[in-house]
Amino acid sequence: MRLEFDTTDALTNTQFAPVAALMTYYAAQKVLEPLQSVTSGFPNGGFTLAEKLEQVVWSILTGCQYISVVNTKLRPDRLLAQVKCIDRFAEQSTLAIALNELTQMHLAQLEAAVQHISHRCSRTLQHDWRGFLLLDFDLSGLPCGKQAEGSTKGYFSGKKTSPDDN
Repeated sequence: MRLEFDTTDALTNTQFAPVAALMTYYAAQKVLEPLQSVTSGFPNGGFTLAEKLEQVVWSILTGCQYISVVNTKLRPDRLLAQVKCIDRFAEQSTLAIALNELTQMHLAQLEAAVQHISHRCSRTLQHDWRGFLLLDFDLSGLPCGKQAEGSTKGYFSGKKTSPDDN
């Protein structure tokens, strides 16, 4: 599949162009193929269990914090669905039922699939351990300068930390 990105004056367009590019890359590299090992007896709602799990991944990547948001955020985007060669994404109820019906066997298969995907895509597993691996987990909420790399104004709920606290 050849994917093109351009601007348009059309009334319908996808707001998820980066996700469309990621979908195309994942399909070409078969990144999510291990999800096919999570099997169910029969397709329900027109999609297999593996396809529903993949759609849950796409819902997360498009910013759906809850499955209930799928119907208003992901499902109406038919152009994004065309990248997956489907007419449209599944309804939120179909995805929610699929997640609720996962058995221990499905969860074990899903865990193995996610582990396979993680091992393949993990940057830390490919890290040269002769050197340091630097992780920055600064959750203090202390102010930083405007010149700091990647600094943005944000919100921290709860107790405020003063710059003098150590």
